[in-house]
Amino acid sequence: QVQLVESGGGSVQAGGSLRLSCAASGYTSTPYLMGWFRQVPGKEREGVAVIARDAHTIYADAVKGRFAISRDNAKNTLYLEMGNLKEEDTAMYYCAASVMWIDWNNRLSPANYKNWGQGTQVTVSS
Repeated sequence: QVQLVESGGGSVQAGGSLRLSCAASGYTSTPYLMGWFRQVPGKEREGVAVIARDAHTIYADAVKGRFAISRDNAKNTLYLEMGNLKEEDTAMYYCAASVMWIDWNNRLSPANYKNWGQGTQVTVSS
């Protein structure tokens, strides 16, 4: 049974940093894509950053230069280093994975991912 478990969320002041982790288990092979998505109440889930098995990455414009996604394929673990956090980064952050190839233009679209974690809350205050 495939499982994704996020950790590392919390409360931080604006300008601070957090590191999220996502442990994947139950996969027979390393997922091709793994990514971070976020959602605030009343809004649609949005893509934050996605990394392919070969380490190619894509970021949402809102987080470019502040967030860094990485993965350890040997451990099937995904990370998100978040820096210079802003109040608008407050959201529930979800880890997702895909064993299928997704074309570049659609990698940040939540609809293309079938496997999801339960989420970890990130709250940024001024």
